[in-house]
Amino acid sequence: MTMGQMSRDRAFREQQPQRSIGGLFARRSRLRRVLRYGGLFAIFLVAVVLAGFLWFADSVTTLAPPLQARADAIVVLTGGYQRIDQAVELLRRGSGRRLLISGAHPTTSPAQIRRMTQSSPDLFECCVDVGYEALDTIGNASEISRWIHDHGYGSVLVVTNNYHMPRSLIELRRRDRATTYIPYPVVNSDLKHTDWYANPDVLRTLLSEYGKTLVAYARGIIGWGVGDGLRSTAKMSD
Repeated sequence: MTMGQMSRDRAFREQQPQRSIGGLFARRSRLRRVLRYGGLFAIFLVAVVLAGFLWFADSVTTLAPPLQARADAIVVLTGGYQRIDQAVELLRRGSGRRLLISGAHPTTSPAQIRRMTQSSPDLFECCVDVGYEALDTIGNASEISRWIHDHGYGSVLVVTNNYHMPRSLIELRRRDRATTYIPYPVVNSDLKHTDWYANPDVLRTLLSEYGKTLVAYARGIIGWGVGDGLRSTAKMSD
């Protein structure tokens, strides 16, 4: 082997580690870029979700019933006796011609609800329907939509808790875009003038409902179906 060949071989061997080191630095550089941009995106996503929650909490805590509520009919989504009390009171005032109590438990009779709301038998006999089919908010929307179309109503007052109202309206309007839904929120406590974020129970409820509302909104965008939420359908699928 000549001196020239030996020199070329030595130079080739010396270049090999440098290339390997250079490739390693390049891979590390790409990894750093991925981590940096991924971290920035994660921070942005957290900021968007947090801002959305603050907007949701503010809109919910400032919801108030309309001063002169009136529609063709009234619907109430079960989940607390205060909701039903308020809906029956609206019916007494003549704010709607008929009332649907949606999502009642099968063991709860109309007579029990009447006694609980201290209503007259005549009022319940003529103007109150009790729905037992709904299992959740999606089921409420399905049950209410059927009832509206069976009676030919064009507008309804929607009675539920203030924190539950946004998701309820999303599901109702998804089922029936032709009907006018007028929100009538039930406000259990004055969250507008209190530090609700310092109350663990209120904060937990708002966070949970915000998450459910995001899922309901996303379902409408991606077309993800989860059934009609009705008791009869659930039994058929068992």
